Amino acid sequence: MLDKQAILDAYQFRHACKAYDPARKISDDDFRFILETGRLSPSSFGLEPWRFVVVQEPQTRALIRDMAWGAREKVMECSHFVVILARQPAMLSPDGDYLPRFMREVQHLPEEAVQMRLRFFRNFSEKDFELAGHPRAFYDWACKQTYIALGNMLTAAAMIGVDSTAIEGFPLEAMNSALAGRGLYDPAQFKLSVMAAFGYRLNAPQPKTRQRLQDVVQWA
Repeated sequence: MLDKQAILDAYQFRHACKAYDPARKISDDDFRFILETGRLSPSSFGLEPWRFVVVQEPQTRALIRDMAWGAREKVMECSHFVVILARQPAMLSPDGDYLPRFMREVQHLPEEAVQMRLRFFRNFSEKDFELAGHPRAFYDWACKQTYIALGNMLTAAAMIGVDSTAIEGFPLEAMNSALAGRGLYDPAQFKLSVMAAFGYRLNAPQPKTRQRLQDVVQWA
């Protein structure tokens, strides 16, 4: 049985780290564990519309530091930096090649189930959430899935004593063009969603502040 207090302690430990100790590095085993919690995260229809790009190359880190106000100098001194991508709407269309191939090769569904799920997803994207024909809405929906993975990675890191910073303080289109232009990904397939730094804090954080449970929970 997991210790519930240990889990809550990890949530208390986690904060948006603003300065990292450049001398301390996350072990390969610990960082693989963090990535695994992202990979194993849930997503709508189980489509995993994400990719995690681990950016360690100094020039690319410098570009991110200079463009992203949420990734100041001391943030970019983190041990590991992850750019989280969302699949482009064209990749998630039920009429495209990606979804049926994903269902067959990754989810190992029989052909009848593939066709049934494609019909369900078409109805969902066209009628239930009205995503089809609205590229920004489709992109935002895919980004919502990546934030599930992001949250799990931040929590997993905290549980093993690793600090983190979720970063969406950047000019989206300019940053997306810059990173794709450096060859990190094909912009026809992916678009930047959010970024995250991981490492070990340089300074003690401010005490955590949150609303009371009764102020954020309503029973109906």
